[in-house]
Amino acid sequence: AMGGPDLPFDDSKTVDAPNYADPSNWAALPDREGVEDMIPADIDDTDIQGNASVDVFFVHPTTYVSSEHWNQPLDSETTNERTDDWVMRDQASIFNGCCNVYAPRYRQATLFSFQDLEGDGGRALDLAYQDIKSAFEYFLEALNKDRPFIVAGHSQGSFHVDRLLREEIAGTQLENMLVAAYPVGFSIDGSNGIRICESAEQTNCQVSWNANTVDAGIVLGQPGDICVNPISWTTGEQIVKAGENKGSISFANGTVLDQSIVGAQCKNGTLLVEETKSERYSIMPFGPGNYHYYDYSFFHMDVRDNAILRVKSFLQERSENTLMDTLL
Repeated sequence: AMGGPDLPFDDSKTVDAPNYADPSNWAALPDREGVEDMIPADIDDTDIQGNASVDVFFVHPTTYVSSEHWNQPLDSETTNERTDDWVMRDQASIFNGCCNVYAPRYRQATLFSFQDLEGDGGRALDLAYQDIKSAFEYFLEALNKDRPFIVAGHSQGSFHVDRLLREEIAGTQLENMLVAAYPVGFSIDGSNGIRICESAEQTNCQVSWNANTVDAGIVLGQPGDICVNPISWTTGEQIVKAGENKGSISFANGTVLDQSIVGAQCKNGTLLVEETKSERYSIMPFGPGNYHYYDYSFFHMDVRDNAILRVKSFLQERSENTLMDTLL
């Protein structure tokens, strides 16, 4: 394992906090063409960027792996390209069927930080969170304009989303505007105060999962963590077969959906999947059997359709409530 940066974390030496009024501090914005507009070739779906009645605030995973700094310098082009070419294209794009996609760039903590939560790593993650909080505040004030929203993320992004849900959303008026939260790919224990989704159309709730095989060396989900099965959208332990998966895709390998790549079963706080035979899903930074990199890609169509369904369900409930208010 790579060691951390040689220098101790020092607040005063990190680059200035990003100004989120500047579009260059966003990896995705609905009024700008980008890879987050990608859609699988063979489906009947349109990118509704800029016209959706719901927004998604998406927090990207760790793409900064350097040991040069504790936090990503925002002008690190290689890191930003990795954020765009992998995350915006393979993860954030999933929400372009339901929502206007907003994804802030932020002074993410370098990957090693998670090995050092009590020390400098924890401080680096806290600094990263301050950016997410300020991006979210700017989003609410200047961009979202009281529309309902989804909050989603992956890995380090979900670590920050978990805290954002706890500190800024749960128990406030914002919780009523939260269609759903998708803090995927991190150990999320459900203590953030947001209900766990038990069905596909439920709203004001959260889903999470961590995909790995039964014999994976490194497992990110812990017993007691939220595991919502992204094919059945239930929390039970039933095995859902690969044939029920609506389609997987990793856009690096083309735009056509793969069918029957994996089924899934929630067990002990983790999402068990079979080992895939496809060469298209072979990136495993956490070792064999850990499919962290494909937490979203494996279930691309399931998540895409689910976000559309929850939005529909939210808007319908809202118009029914409005109707009731008028009648009363």
